Amino acid sequence: MTTDNNDWAIFFDGHAPKYNDEPFTKNTFAEVEFIINELQLRPGDTILDVGCGTGRHSVGLAKKGLKVTGIDISGGMLSEAKKASEEAGVTIEFIKADATNFKLHNEYDAAVCLCEGAFSLLGASDDPIEHDLNILRNIHHSLKPAGMFLLTCLSAFKLIRQYTDEDVQSGKFDPLSMTEQSDVVDDMRMRERGYVPTELRMLFDNAGFEVMHIWGGTAGNWGKRAIELDEYEIMVVARRR
Repeated sequence: MTTDNNDWAIFFDGHAPKYNDEPFTKNTFAEVEFIINELQLRPGDTILDVGCGTGRHSVGLAKKGLKVTGIDISGGMLSEAKKASEEAGVTIEFIKADATNFKLHNEYDAAVCLCEGAFSLLGASDDPIEHDLNILRNIHHSLKPAGMFLLTCLSAFKLIRQYTDEDVQSGKFDPLSMTEQSDVVDDMRMRERGYVPTELRMLFDNAGFEVMHIWGGTAGNWGKRAIELDEYEIMVVARRR
């Protein structure tokens, strides 16, 4: 898969100018504080933001004194992120890259992958397990030993409760791969994958992580709390073994 023909890159290029108008982006300050506290970060620490989008978390983390690298498949999103960093007066390294196959020379103290910026988003031909496992392996490779990692991803609980047998027959939801067919862009075949905690534990273990916590993690409502079955996202806090 390349960054030039990925449907998600095309979608996010178009969506970039209005992304920060989405209601789930309005709690960024509290989310940045949560990241810093939970990953035990201090000024001068390095952090990798995978699927950084418009840079709302990257900029917030940089303003707290962290050294941030953000990667994203969408040039449009990165353009907005660079504008945001300039307006905030912070220096951030932004790199256009596919989260499934990037390679960086540095090792980071911590990493985040948030709000389906990469994880859970599948192209038409992507394997629903290998795609996200590759992302986890790349992040693992980019972390220092014992480096901390926070991820939020789509919850399969909500998908299961939301869809019907008719949706399965029509192809809108596939229970075998836990994927839903996205209808956000006409003429683009894109899929999103949901997870249950047991799957996430196995994937993280396979990629070389120790899972420390799994919580409810829907954007705008983060907290150290139990997962609600109808919420959109799950949060995983892990450490590189």
